[in-house]
Amino acid sequence: DVCSSDLTALLLRPLVAQDRPPNIVHILADDIAWDDLSCFGCRDIATPNIDRLAAAGVQLRSFYAPHATCTPTRAAILTGCYAQRVSLPSVLFPNSTDGLADGEITIAELLQQRGYRTALIGKWHLGCRPDFLPTRHGFQTFFGIPYPNDHVPERLDARHQSRGFPPMPLYRDEQVVEQPAQLASLPERFTEAAVAVLHEHREHPFYLHYANIETHTPWLTSRKFHYRSKAGVYGDAVQCLDACVGRILDALEAEGLTQNTLVVFQSDNGPLVHEYPELEGIYGHAAAVDTSRPHALREGKYQARYEGGCRVAGIARWPGKIPAGRVDDHLIAGFDWYATFAAIAGAPLPTDRTIDGVDVLPLLSGASTTPAHEMLWFFEGYRLVAVRSGTWKYVCARSQDSAPQLFDLATDLAEQQDVLAAHPDVVVRMEALLAQGRRELGDEKTVPASRQIGRAHV
Repeated sequence: DVCSSDLTALLLRPLVAQDRPPNIVHILADDIAWDDLSCFGCRDIATPNIDRLAAAGVQLRSFYAPHATCTPTRAAILTGCYAQRVSLPSVLFPNSTDGLADGEITIAELLQQRGYRTALIGKWHLGCRPDFLPTRHGFQTFFGIPYPNDHVPERLDARHQSRGFPPMPLYRDEQVVEQPAQLASLPERFTEAAVAVLHEHREHPFYLHYANIETHTPWLTSRKFHYRSKAGVYGDAVQCLDACVGRILDALEAEGLTQNTLVVFQSDNGPLVHEYPELEGIYGHAAAVDTSRPHALREGKYQARYEGGCRVAGIARWPGKIPAGRVDDHLIAGFDWYATFAAIAGAPLPTDRTIDGVDVLPLLSGASTTPAHEMLWFFEGYRLVAVRSGTWKYVCARSQDSAPQLFDLATDLAEQQDVLAAHPDVVVRMEALLAQGRRELGDEKTVPASRQIGRAHV
């Protein structure tokens, strides 16, 4: 096979003549299940705009968020690394002193060096101190909140005492312009800001990172989205997101930018599947998880052992470069966008650090069938809990009193049939891959020399 960089160069030949690299719009949804979009089989939530995005591009059926929670996934997406490499393996809170370190080179910084206008609209969640804000990491424009919409003063700790969080701030660049932010109004305000970015920068290449908040608890939207779905307040929030995506797609079309814009859609992790009494006590029905809601994948957010935590819907559209109506089942992870965006912009990757992501445009376009990854590792914090290779998924034992599990996802997507005893040869290979992961990234007890530790701590 021709290497991926050569294939990307071939795919991009028509763009060289235009002397303008493509625009990039990355829509990062929040806490949406793999099968909660109608183009991925959902029947009680209507997502016509996301569906038309998928119909015009490629559906990624084995796409993984890099982690089962918000902060590590976002760190991985923006740096192209497993979050453990950049010392951000767990969720940050308003009183956290850590954040994305100055030494990291984000995709926004790489693209800005290539003349891109860069904007982040929505949720950040990679540090809320002034020196950690998006404007310090390559984003020229920031309109959004620094952490999730449920990190508010009413939150309690394990002793049922206040965590001491401040009222939710809304930032424009580095200035707080509203506090507390009016959460139910933000989805549409963020969409208007995103559309304004497209209009303002229509004459230049741009990178828009649009991170919605309405599908993260509490599920707060404006009145016109209430009772629109058949899946309760969560479904209403997903349909609100879909409407916002539609506005962005329509704006690209109105500005004549559709043909030269790569649009990527994904969720940052799987859905809530268990009750969350603390949030329900604060927000009532706007945080009441429907635990009876069926999903194709096992479990959901907060755990990375089973598919429901990290396997999410992925979609990519780029007319003329990605054929419409494609379905792809190769292993692709959220940190692959780093190398992919850099490649199509002509930005060389940093050579002084490990980058885990790879350029997947040849897979998206169908020009290559060479797998991007032999395996993907799954972590909870610094604990390596699972590995997938091909169709096999090996889940580590939770404790000394439990046993590991092996699933064949080709025949058992829901991970209900443990076939470990029947495939000893596969077990040996998967355990060797786990050992490799521990050597490279360590675990909760061991820090290997190769881990880029401390870079996120100041």
